[in-house]
Amino acid sequence: MGMLDGKVAILSGSGRGIGAAAAHMFAAEGALVVVSDLDPKPTEETAAAIRNAGGKATVVAGDVTDPAFPAQLIQATLDTYAGLDIIVNNAGYTWDGVIQNMTDKQWQAMLDVHVTAPFRILREASQFIREAAKKEQAANGRANPRKVINVSSVSGVYGNAGQANYSTGKAGITGLTKTLAKEWGRYNVQVNCVCYGFIDTRLTAAKESAEKVVREGQEIALGVPDQMRQMAPMLIPLGRPGTPEEAAGPMLFLASPLSNYVSGIVLEVTGGRAV
Repeated sequence: MGMLDGKVAILSGSGRGIGAAAAHMFAAEGALVVVSDLDPKPTEETAAAIRNAGGKATVVAGDVTDPAFPAQLIQATLDTYAGLDIIVNNAGYTWDGVIQNMTDKQWQAMLDVHVTAPFRILREASQFIREAAKKEQAANGRANPRKVINVSSVSGVYGNAGQANYSTGKAGITGLTKTLAKEWGRYNVQVNCVCYGFIDTRLTAAKESAEKVVREGQEIALGVPDQMRQMAPMLIPLGRPGTPEEAAGPMLFLASPLSNYVSGIVLEVTGGRAV
């Protein structure tokens, strides 16, 4: 028996990195996983790996910033699994620049992907969650526990030079988390936020050799300057970046029955680093 047996879990941004690690972990614990990412190839690869390991996974690829996508994502999930128990809002990227050089397009892109997209996904899911909770309350006296896990960053809590847009977006998702925890407590939904420090993914690779993505018609270099990468471990009490699997562990806790009385928190996963 897994901790998530039979639970239906949507994970945005789960084709790679932390999202993919969480999708594998959830499936290993018995979840019926919806793998969602912008790029179809890694999305399919993650789902195929889960199936090959004996897990259950379906794919809904698409752009979370497309206003039409949240409805497609939720409907595809309900059509496939006839339920919804866990939503992980993990999709995102960085587009850095100091404020005097930052364009309106850069600014808005970070708000769109880190705040507006999760808001739209949760708003779209709200009808199913509310109706299901009311039926369960009538039948059993209490709704089944459901989980929302939003992903933030230490940039959103403490700020980070060169990331006014990203920091603002990640601060915004913590506000959405705390508000929805209050609105959805009546439906027995635990809404929490996991806040990451330096995790070893393509977003923290050396910028000089990192991947590039095309967004808003522009090529964007992911990653951080190599000098900053070299300095980061010295500021982390554990002395190293975290792995995607270590980052996914707190997500599993927040998705599991172990967190049924935990809601509205921002859980920092930083290796001990406070700023």
